Amino acid sequence: MPIFNQAPTNKSAISLNDDPGIWSALNKTEDEYVSADNALEYSDIYSLLSQLSGDLVLVKYKADKSRAQSLIDNPTGTTNGAAFWQSMFMQLLLDGNAYAYRWRNINGVDLRWEFLRPSQVQSYLLSDGSGMYYNVSFDEPEIGTKMYIPQSDMIHIRLASKNGGLTGVSPLKSLKPETQLKSASNKMALRALKQSVMVNGVLKIKHGGLLDWATRASHSRKAKAQIDNSNGGPFVIDDLEDYQPLEVKSNIANLLKQVDWTGSQIAKVYGVPDSFINGQGDQQSSIAQISNQYVKALNRYVTPIVSELNNKLNIHIDKDLRPAIDVLGDNFATTISSLKKDGTLAGNQARYVLQKSGFLPDDLPQPDLTAEMTAKGGDDNGNTGSQGNNRT
Repeated sequence: MPIFNQAPTNKSAISLNDDPGIWSALNKTEDEYVSADNALEYSDIYSLLSQLSGDLVLVKYKADKSRAQSLIDNPTGTTNGAAFWQSMFMQLLLDGNAYAYRWRNINGVDLRWEFLRPSQVQSYLLSDGSGMYYNVSFDEPEIGTKMYIPQSDMIHIRLASKNGGLTGVSPLKSLKPETQLKSASNKMALRALKQSVMVNGVLKIKHGGLLDWATRASHSRKAKAQIDNSNGGPFVIDDLEDYQPLEVKSNIANLLKQVDWTGSQIAKVYGVPDSFINGQGDQQSSIAQISNQYVKALNRYVTPIVSELNNKLNIHIDKDLRPAIDVLGDNFATTISSLKKDGTLAGNQARYVLQKSGFLPDDLPQPDLTAEMTAKGGDDNGNTGSQGNNRT
């Protein structure tokens, strides 16, 4: 599995060959963070990041230039656009940084982008602060390591930053105590559960006095043999014996319930309602409130993505979050219908908006107004005739 964390680097100033500038490394030390491959072993983290990255792919990123739009839709030749962007967004959520190298021709036109793991990338800042450069170790042996890559040749999306937006901070850093506690609680719960079910029952010998160990062991073996050979049938004892099966103690059951308490902490770190993890959350929150909170969280991640693409591609991108939060478009159609009813939109305008959004097909036949008016007129005539008969 790829290692998403950046390799540890020397944080002191670095001189590179004959370059007159003094460079300082910006990369993080690995021991400050929860390892990404370990984090993905927790179902709460994986399910949340899988949903967030998948929804970020569903967001429509509409560029004002057709060439840029084609590149955004299909950035690489090795896989499809959805897979590429979900990897980028998953990486962003794990590490706080997502990288892609822009392979361009001699005219500076993008040919394709190559996804890069943070462990492949080393980022540096010139001493005068005039720009950033990257050293990248490519997986392809014939390429090897590229040095002094200018920032214009890199797509570098960042989340929250402590150094002015040069590099992002991994959200997993704040989850280190939670993941440690969750791991410890899981081990403790499993150990307690195993110990609680290791002995399946207690066989009491009534009026037997103080039995020696050999006699007690003999009774135990005979009882176990009877249980094993009963095939689900009744367990037979005499009046001098009393067998009581053990149950999982209530404190063990409560412990098993508590091992998921970190789910709400994980949701809080990524800014989403905890109902997206544990299925419960705040019972007083309505579905609309939960959806609004999720939309705000999703928009917080969309903003740095759009900002980076606008900056590096010199374009303007409009973001449309509706496909991610209203997959079928029913809520959107209901809103347009309400706007039509209150007179904000005319019928043809509402139809146009629904067609542009893809809710209605573009080749939808125009309404037959003549037939509709005829049908209404027939109803009116019938009503008039009925009234006339009543007057007669």
